[in-house]
Amino acid sequence: MATSSRYDDEVVISWPELHRDARYLSELLHNHPSGPWKGIIAITRGGLVPAALIARELDLRLIDTICVTSYSSAAGEAAQQQSGVNVLKGVPGDGEGMLLVDDLVDTGRTAQFVRKLLPKAHFATLYAKPAGRPFVDTCVKEFKQNKWIYFPWDIDYRFVKTIKDGGRAGSGSAD
Repeated sequence: MATSSRYDDEVVISWPELHRDARYLSELLHNHPSGPWKGIIAITRGGLVPAALIARELDLRLIDTICVTSYSSAAGEAAQQQSGVNVLKGVPGDGEGMLLVDDLVDTGRTAQFVRKLLPKAHFATLYAKPAGRPFVDTCVKEFKQNKWIYFPWDIDYRFVKTIKDGGRAGSGSAD
């Protein structure tokens, strides 16, 4: 569980669930009146996997990235700084005809910043929390702000012994 006291609960997203949600998001985007799309701009790093899945479903070949980080990461490497967000690599233009894709919008700080850079892009995320939801055009699921979201790439699946053989309830430990 996250160490911050602002999270009271956690949600674990499995690979099959993420894939199902990405396909559903693709369906929403395929039928969206703003389409057809020229391509995808993935917000790194979280938007890379959803962008790949959506690109496949919508048969889009033009995929670019906008690489952003908060001040706490790699200080001094940013080409641009504003609102606590560093842009390590931007994209040209205003996003017209493009899908802007991320896995989750949480506080909305990064989303708000990227929306200013690409105001004409259609912003789609798999998941959203209330503070960030106003900055997203399309999302699949909404979670409460106090939930910490674990993505499949954040967790390690392991064999767990049965209770009869010495495993403990809720431990998730193979030892």
